[in-house]
Amino acid sequence: MNAAHKNKTLAALLSFLLGAIGLHRFYLRGAGDLWGWLHFASLPASALLVAAFPEWPLLATASPLALSALAASIETFVIGLMPDDKWDATWNPASGRQSDSRWPVAFLMVANLFYGATLLLAVLARAFDLMLTGGAYG
Repeated sequence: MNAAHKNKTLAALLSFLLGAIGLHRFYLRGAGDLWGWLHFASLPASALLVAAFPEWPLLATASPLALSALAASIETFVIGLMPDDKWDATWNPASGRQSDSRWPVAFLMVANLFYGATLLLAVLARAFDLMLTGGAYG
């Protein structure tokens, strides 16, 4: 009997859109994935920090979610840039099907580059603003 085929395009899309809460990890590894639960825990952790310390800068209270989003952006690249034959050897050894990812994954990689770079620059700019000026610019 053939095992379920893991779609590379779907995994990259899940990582791009909902990677900060670990949905791509649950798709690939199942509900027992510790890193997926760590991603998922970043959302309530950030919400609790925002509620507990409303006077703190948002960068400080939402840092678990921001770090999770940055990690998911890197994971999106790892998924999307993996060659199809290596993808099948890793995730679909017994599915009996071969992956054939085409332009959608390439478009996701371009969008992820824009998203990840923007997020990283925003976090760095705000962190330096807070460290050097005490948040005088916002």
